[in-house]
Amino acid sequence: MTTTRVAVPRKGRPLEAVLERLATRTGETELADDIISTLQYEKAVTKDKQTAPDPVYQRLAEYSSLDDPSEPEFTLLRDDRDGMPRRVVFDSVTVPTEHGDVQLVGREEPFRALRTHEFALGFDSADLVLEEVVQLRPEPLTSIAEINDRIDPLDTDVRVVTGLGDTVYHTLLATPEIVDSQDRPLDRQFVADYAGELCISPRYERLVEAVLGTESLDDITFTYPNGGREEEADIAETGLGVYLTVSGSTARDHGLELGERLFPSETVLLENEHERTETTQEVAALFEHPDETALQSV
Repeated sequence: MTTTRVAVPRKGRPLEAVLERLATRTGETELADDIISTLQYEKAVTKDKQTAPDPVYQRLAEYSSLDDPSEPEFTLLRDDRDGMPRRVVFDSVTVPTEHGDVQLVGREEPFRALRTHEFALGFDSADLVLEEVVQLRPEPLTSIAEINDRIDPLDTDVRVVTGLGDTVYHTLLATPEIVDSQDRPLDRQFVADYAGELCISPRYERLVEAVLGTESLDDITFTYPNGGREEEADIAETGLGVYLTVSGSTARDHGLELGERLFPSETVLLENEHERTETTQEVAALFEHPDETALQSV
């Protein structure tokens, strides 16, 4: 039977979104719950929010099954926190589907694994695609559906297929004083008419340039959080910024008002078109769910 290998993140919300979507389409709910709960427990241990009674290698052996590919396998990586503690992360599992076996394979950088033709299919954050391959243009990029049109085919064969709907948004935030400085909503045009500093995370600089459009940034100077405190505090100090937010409660705690949702930070299914086969197309269709994706909602 054909096995289709799919690159997935090793932990976190994007991996959970993939497992939940696969469980919905195959009925493997117990398997998905087992992997998700194990990783959430290990995350709590790594962050010292929970104490594990057994050493990490013993827990790893208990979680993993090397003999049965339909049971999950985990591995250890060094976390980037102080002291670089070892953290249990996802490695692989094989799930039977109507289109053959699908083997989810954990990768630190799934998008880059597709770019090097290691996989035909994979999942990663749309943020990474914007940071690495979309072309910067004067006009803003406003939806995931526009990403493929901004990818130079000479740069990569990877394209966005669909989103998983696990969406939080890069959102405009500002103090009331800045909001009141213009007689219009806090949106992209507000930034285009604004002159001054805009506080952003340095890892999203290219993304912000893409979603606001380079023409809007002529009179803007980027500033960056100092670290050591919540980034909303730095945005409040600057007056205007862009930050990922779900409910906006932390931003409001710092006296900020929420403006336009600029772009969804969504897990997306990616395909290397050069590696496409009839089977990979069928497997890709397995993950599509038009009603829940920002890609399809625009």
